[in-house]
Amino acid sequence: MDTLLCVYLGSAVLAVLLTPPVMWLARHMGVLDRPGPRAVHKRPIPRIGGVAIFLSAVTLIWAVPFLDNAVGEAFRTVQKQLTALLCSATFIFLIGLADDLRGLPARFKFLAELMAAAALCFAGVRISSIGITNNVVLHLGGWGCLLTLFWVVGITNAVNLSDGLDGLAAGISALTCGTIAAFAVSGNDPVLSVLMLALAGSLSGFLFFNFNPARVFMGDCGSLFLGFTIAASSVMCVAKSVTIVGLTLPALALGVPIFDTMFAMLRRFLEGRSLFAPDRSHFHHRLLDLGLHQRQAVLMIYLVTLLAAGSGLFMLLREDLGSLVIFGCVLLLITLLFRAVGAVRLRETFIRLKEKFVSSREGREETRRFEDLQLCIRQVNGSDEWWRTICQAAQQLGLAWVSLHVTEASGTTETSIWRRPNAPPEFTHIITMSFPLNTGLDKERVELEIAVLINSSLESANHRAGLFTRLVDECAARDSPAINRANGRDTSLRQARQGPIILPKNWTSG
Repeated sequence: MDTLLCVYLGSAVLAVLLTPPVMWLARHMGVLDRPGPRAVHKRPIPRIGGVAIFLSAVTLIWAVPFLDNAVGEAFRTVQKQLTALLCSATFIFLIGLADDLRGLPARFKFLAELMAAAALCFAGVRISSIGITNNVVLHLGGWGCLLTLFWVVGITNAVNLSDGLDGLAAGISALTCGTIAAFAVSGNDPVLSVLMLALAGSLSGFLFFNFNPARVFMGDCGSLFLGFTIAASSVMCVAKSVTIVGLTLPALALGVPIFDTMFAMLRRFLEGRSLFAPDRSHFHHRLLDLGLHQRQAVLMIYLVTLLAAGSGLFMLLREDLGSLVIFGCVLLLITLLFRAVGAVRLRETFIRLKEKFVSSREGREETRRFEDLQLCIRQVNGSDEWWRTICQAAQQLGLAWVSLHVTEASGTTETSIWRRPNAPPEFTHIITMSFPLNTGLDKERVELEIAVLINSSLESANHRAGLFTRLVDECAARDSPAINRANGRDTSLRQARQGPIILPKNWTSG
């Protein structure tokens, strides 16, 4: 116990001593987080405070194996797994530091996280089985590596996304480390205890400078390192535990960032944005929008984390399915809390998911029609057949009408028009567009004008218009009706010489 206390206090003291020099270095190098649309701070603040967290925690962890006691002996027995964990965590720290200094694409960081998690699996740090109870064990086999990858990458990004307010990520991570340390101590696991207490100590010292009003931010180097190390340590926690508590307890302690990440991904998916795109609709942002100050919002999230983690500790007293009941109840309460602050609207989410599913199904059907039409249009020979295929494509892709205008050098204009015979009553709006066709002839101008029916959404209409124009563009240069007319004086396109096109009264251009 003396060793564990020394690890915690030593890392805390080191963090207090190292953070000011790191702040000076960040200012000297110009590595500052400047105010922006998503930021809540008003002045530039150093953003590589994670360097102090990393150095203070890793220094103490590397020193423990040299101790001549039971804790040092326990570290030496898992040297391979521990080395893989620390090397992978160091790699993630360096990726985060490079992002803080120069900026890296989100996909590159995601790939680096996958590689580091895969290295853990290769070294034997993986979830191979989960004990539902003492007597019921679920053996995962090859699925264990997949679950490990998902867990490590997910937790890493959850902690990274929670770093939005002064002291938020550091405080949540410190409470999580304390919770896992309590579980490790109760299970007589000195290795996991040292890992978590070293992190908790470094975060405690760092919070002296990071709590509101913050003088330094941990940056991606800190948040990615913390998330990865906590996730990897919890995987070791599962391997040491005989029940599912080893996985569910860290999940409850990190309940707020995990749910926040899940809902953020879902929100971006429904909005048609990249899953890595930034936004300002996270849980902590919603608290600020409700009128809370930064410090109040952070303390409220601390309280929620403490309640969730404290409730999770009761699972240690149960060795049956009662632990899963506790886990489910806490998850439900966290979901209701997100619902209460407006971070998620369940009814609207279900409606938008249904709309997304319908839109996706329609898109696949439209693409299938497009591919069939491609085969037809590649076999076109002559203007008659070309025009019939164009009309067929217009019919199948939901166009209201198609108009082909051919203007000769003399100024004479010939117009061919196809109109949908019976438009469904719900199609009351259209989008019109016109574009020239490249005929290869300088003496005449050919223009195609289309009107696309709007059904479920503008996005669907634009998609169908894009497919139709791709069909036209594919065969225009190869088998242009205008070229055929110039060569053979084909009059088949003179189906209609009309003046201005008159739309039905119930149609309006969108």
